[in-house]
Amino acid sequence: MQLSTTAAVITGGASGLGEATARHFAESGAQVTILDRDAERGPQVAAEISGYFAQTDVADEASVAAAIAQAKDKMGSITAAVNCAGIAIGAKTVGKDGPHPLDAFQRTIDINLVGTFNVSRLAAAEMAKNDPEPDGARGVIINTASIAAFDGQKGQAAYAASKGGVVGMTLPMARDLASSGIRVMAIAPGIFMTPMLAGLPEEVQQQLAADVPNPARLGDPLEYGRLAGFIVEMGYLNGEVIRIDGALRMR
Repeated sequence: MQLSTTAAVITGGASGLGEATARHFAESGAQVTILDRDAERGPQVAAEISGYFAQTDVADEASVAAAIAQAKDKMGSITAAVNCAGIAIGAKTVGKDGPHPLDAFQRTIDINLVGTFNVSRLAAAEMAKNDPEPDGARGVIINTASIAAFDGQKGQAAYAASKGGVVGMTLPMARDLASSGIRVMAIAPGIFMTPMLAGLPEEVQQQLAADVPNPARLGDPLEYGRLAGFIVEMGYLNGEVIRIDGALRMR
């Protein structure tokens, strides 16, 4: 697969890692459809990259089905899906205000894990209809995990559980879809300069950056996007999780 001939759906493409990926893919010649809940920022980014936008709730089956159908109609096919949509909350299992709110845990799982699988399964169904390339390739799915899946910090039970689920389903999904020529990969980012972190005080950002062994800085979302682009083109990568974190191990 070549990025220049890719037709990609990218969730969470209105900001952060998803936006950087959408811009990188488009600059490399790919067709891009952004799937996002942000009906203001989403169309703006899509217009800037000459792409398409579909307002989408990734955890809702009908919403994603409609978005995938729209993307297929606009681009002619879907050959890549990059799942960047997600949320992060901070709450201890038992905190000063009592037990972890169950609805907050459930919502995190629904968006980060169920939403990722929801988009993946429906995108894969469309990819399976593609004519195979000479090596049999019909598509690639790239899901976003996190280093929290491996060493989540306190207050990250919900987030770490959701991302651990993304890690856990990577290999079985790759095996499920192998006969259809569809690869499945996951990227586990460390601490990146996303809008959420950009709103923190400068001293907090500097402390977070200082914890990263090398290079001692926060990740650039474009680095995520470039890795996603590499995965699209590197056809022998399949069923694996790649950490991109500057050797950070949280504790």
